[in-house]
Amino acid sequence: MSLKVNEIFYSIQGESSFIGLPCVLVRLTGCNLRCSYCDTRYAYDEGNFREIPDILDSVSSFRPHLVEITGGEPLLQEETPFLIRQLLDKGYEVLLETNGTRPISTVDRRCVRIVDIKCPSSGESHNNDYGILDDLTDRDEVKFVIGERADYDFARDILASEKPARRISRPPIFSPAVPRLDPKTLAGWILDDRLYVRLQIQLHKTLWGSDARGV
Repeated sequence: MSLKVNEIFYSIQGESSFIGLPCVLVRLTGCNLRCSYCDTRYAYDEGNFREIPDILDSVSSFRPHLVEITGGEPLLQEETPFLIRQLLDKGYEVLLETNGTRPISTVDRRCVRIVDIKCPSSGESHNNDYGILDDLTDRDEVKFVIGERADYDFARDILASEKPARRISRPPIFSPAVPRLDPKTLAGWILDDRLYVRLQIQLHKTLWGSDARGV
């Protein structure tokens, strides 16, 4: 049983409520979206097939506590839930970052599933599957990448709508698409509207730059 892997590396977790923690990131190859601000285009196709025991060995070599499965879109590969379950059974805390278009019901509920709901400036908001929100647990997180005011209004309206938002229990993440949007501008909108959301700037880009890979 194998997965197409783009890269595996040990770094500081740069997004989500786990920001700042040492983490092994397993980046899988392939994505069904082409977001306008995508910063991992190299993961669309680049990668090699690796057997799951080999992936587990690579992860364990870093002696981590926290592991994140990311992409691309990890759930395009049918074996991804099996890898996640294997990692959980070995005692790791596991995060999954997914783009909000693939069912998360096949993913072990012990995993923290971070669902990225696409806003209009991504060019992919029409592909959002809001039914995914029905499968969220109290451990899971929802993220919006905000590139302009229309994105902010879009995300705010989702959070104000009873049906989509009823299962979002942790403070949603609002991440500015820098340099399109100044984080201070987004902070002002959040404060003006008294939104209880988490403003998050990508820490890994602050540490190593926007073009760095494998860090």
